[in-house]
Amino acid sequence: MPGPSRPDPIVPPFGPLAGLRVLDSARFVAGPWAATYLGEFGARVVHVEGPPFQPPYADATRSLRPLVSGSDPVDQVSESWVQYSRNKLSVGVDFRSPQGREVFLDLVRASDIWVESSRPGTYDRLGLSDADMWLANPRLTIVHVSGAGQNGEPARVRAPSYDLTAQAYSGFLSLQGSPEPEPPMRAGTALNDTVTGLAAAMGGLMGYFSAQQTGRGQSVDVAQYEIFFVLLENLALDYFLRGVVRGRHGVGHPRLHPYDVQRAADGWVVVAAPTPDSWAGVRDLIGFTDAAYDDRDYRLSHREPVDRAIAEFCRTRSREELERLGREHDIAITRVMDIQDIAHDPHYAARGMFLEWEDPVAGRVKGAGVAPRFSATPGGVWRGAPWLGQDNERVLSEILHYSPERISELERAGVIGAHPPNGPPRREPAFYRRELGE
Repeated sequence: MPGPSRPDPIVPPFGPLAGLRVLDSARFVAGPWAATYLGEFGARVVHVEGPPFQPPYADATRSLRPLVSGSDPVDQVSESWVQYSRNKLSVGVDFRSPQGREVFLDLVRASDIWVESSRPGTYDRLGLSDADMWLANPRLTIVHVSGAGQNGEPARVRAPSYDLTAQAYSGFLSLQGSPEPEPPMRAGTALNDTVTGLAAAMGGLMGYFSAQQTGRGQSVDVAQYEIFFVLLENLALDYFLRGVVRGRHGVGHPRLHPYDVQRAADGWVVVAAPTPDSWAGVRDLIGFTDAAYDDRDYRLSHREPVDRAIAEFCRTRSREELERLGREHDIAITRVMDIQDIAHDPHYAARGMFLEWEDPVAGRVKGAGVAPRFSATPGGVWRGAPWLGQDNERVLSEILHYSPERISELERAGVIGAHPPNGPPRREPAFYRRELGE
């Protein structure tokens, strides 16, 4: 089967997805992150935004707090946008108009995968249904990202959904935090959005693989709540086989012990011993001698003496000492890292998980790198997150082959638009060969 590699007039060739063409009209983390993830491994990603072509933007991700200022104090951009929208081309086009729809369909014809995250039915009302897309490009893989899916119980399908909504509806939130009467504890980041984005990226690649084999595109229905639900281990089996409604256990684990968080002299560590061998290591390290606790089921139902012994062992020792003892005894003891710890951790640095790049508004920034790592075709960052419409002219002329006169006409009609920063233009950075190992 031929791969996706093909010459591209704009994106430098790199990564395992070099030549793959992605159209991204998604909004607000989950869908856009799917496209960004593909772009970090070489795909050409064109991010399309409709009006207004100035703040407040149609894509609210651009305005999420906290904001960082550019060279001109008037120019501000969201830190989330800076991290999660790099390696994209930006086109501002009003595809609610007939001319704009034709531009959008031309972009569809020049794409392999389209990612969108509107409420179901939105694009149908715009005259851009899946059927319309396949008339323009029969091989197109369409990735729909939504809260509850494209079909099902109508009220649920139409309801608004965000990361926290999906955490709740999936069952994930019911398992997080301390037992009743304490409230459930949400994930500390937009975990559902980002995991859904990874699933959407994988779904897009699987659809593309199928289209390469069959010559026909298909749609991929990615529901936020379903992605979390299928990741909840044996939660459903527990209920349907034994009637178990699993609840919250705080820092402990319902089926593994010891497997929880402990206070060290200078912070927190996790002690994880889910197997017989790992329990034997913990037992010997802390000097716990009661042989009855070598039985897993007995240990699960009589936790308190083991928890107390581990707590006493940990609270007088530093996190560094506990990690060292864990390595010496082949026990999984790891400090709970915050971002300050991570920023000074030698392993993160050795693996290159911090990366600097040039953002067209914020300037030089430093953030998370790219993972996973490929030995022959690594991913990387070739540009920062674009300002709205930054690539209108290049995309329309070099990819869609529009004439300068047609582009000018579209600008005058308000079909395409842009919002460049007020400060002096920043030079488009060279490709980051250091990150790619060149």
